[in-house]
Amino acid sequence: MLASLSACASLQDDPTKDWPAEKLYEEARQALDRGYYEMAIEHYGTLEARFPFGRYAQQAQIESAYAYYKSSQPDSAIAAADRFIKLNPRHEHVDYAYYLKGLANFERTKGYFDFIIASDPSENDPTPLLRAFDDFGYLVRNYPNSRYAEDARQRMVYLRNELAEHELDVADYYLRRGAWVAAANRARYVVEHYQGAELMPKALSTMIFTYRKLGLNDLADDATRVLELNFPEHAPELLAERGQ
Repeated sequence: MLASLSACASLQDDPTKDWPAEKLYEEARQALDRGYYEMAIEHYGTLEARFPFGRYAQQAQIESAYAYYKSSQPDSAIAAADRFIKLNPRHEHVDYAYYLKGLANFERTKGYFDFIIASDPSENDPTPLLRAFDDFGYLVRNYPNSRYAEDARQRMVYLRNELAEHELDVADYYLRRGAWVAAANRARYVVEHYQGAELMPKALSTMIFTYRKLGLNDLADDATRVLELNFPEHAPELLAERGQ
């Protein structure tokens, strides 16, 4: 009986109880525009619960993902975007949902390595960088004409350089310990997966150095030709630095 009375009192105290879908949406949108993200999220949730079908429900799904993103709740933003994609795979704005996923994961990367103090960089987990890179990559590949594609490409350039730097930090760690195979593998991964990264010349010089240490001179010669052909301005300095 107490539970029933409490529920009735709660319903009576709810100022939105008689609002139509349009009113709920407008109030949620106004809260979103004014930066009252928690209020917007609450109104969007009420709208979806009471009016689960129709265009207002669809808008609530995608705009709640944005509200979660703006309120620094990346997990909820990604979950809301994924839900919108699952329910509306052919919606005209589904590209925006993929873009929001990328933004939410990108937000986690800001200053990510600034707070890592592990002595072994191989223990540092680059998963947030990888997820953001993959999200933006999916958008660029599948929606190349999207209004969000160019921004996604620019963010991928930044992420590609960060990922390449992480791999080479790990390679340097292995170099200092004489773990030539592990260092070579990390450098080769950069060359194979992060074409265009700013640290590509360093990755090639690391491959050359480790291949020489391993007695794999044919592979070292191949990597040297690639370095000299594609980065002639860096090749002499890097090869001299490695004693080549």
